Amino acid sequence: MPRYARRLLASFLSFGVCLLLWAPASLAISPAALGESLPDALVIDDADVFSRASRGELETRLRSFEDQRVDARLITMRRLDYGITLNSFGEELLETWSSPSGNPLLLMLIETSNKRSAVVANQELEAQLPPSLLKSTARTTMTLPLREGDRYRQASVDGLTRLSTVLSGGEDPGPPKEIERVTLPTNIPTKAETAESDATKWVIILLVLGTIIPMATWWVFSR
Repeated sequence: MPRYARRLLASFLSFGVCLLLWAPASLAISPAALGESLPDALVIDDADVFSRASRGELETRLRSFEDQRVDARLITMRRLDYGITLNSFGEELLETWSSPSGNPLLLMLIETSNKRSAVVANQELEAQLPPSLLKSTARTTMTLPLREGDRYRQASVDGLTRLSTVLSGGEDPGPPKEIERVTLPTNIPTKAETAESDATKWVIILLVLGTIIPMATWWVFSR
């Protein structure tokens, strides 16, 4: 095999390993990626989980918050950068963004990889929307639909409905009631077991590649 062909093969092998390691991290997002000024879009669906119809419905609901002098936005993302929590992500956006209307901001965030949500708001809204309400809305009202079938639209609608009710002067409807389900014996692996299995497969693949590629590179250059 010509020397230039050996070098090209070794480069391709190294590039393949780098691509495998880089791909998951490339999906992560930081607050800076969303820009320094408040986007015009009311729904920032970076995770691409909403249909066109759902996005239109959610935009209408978010726009209705203007009647309460609140600028509400909904943001979805696949994964956060390492070391960033969903709440700190939202708080940083609140510090960076400001509404052109001068109304306080209300941000609802959903991270799809871990099925987590958070709700943050400017301090001006604390009297109407206390931190305990925002935390409960995120951890119960929104999280329950997320963990029961990836119902992103339902989680968003439920969260917006609860907050809108309180802002309008109504009584807080509270968190949703969880329905106790009887789990029947099954041989079908759970999501956690499937995820653990997938993680194990990736570790094995990377270990195999980490062993084969150095050997292949040595073989190519030693001939």
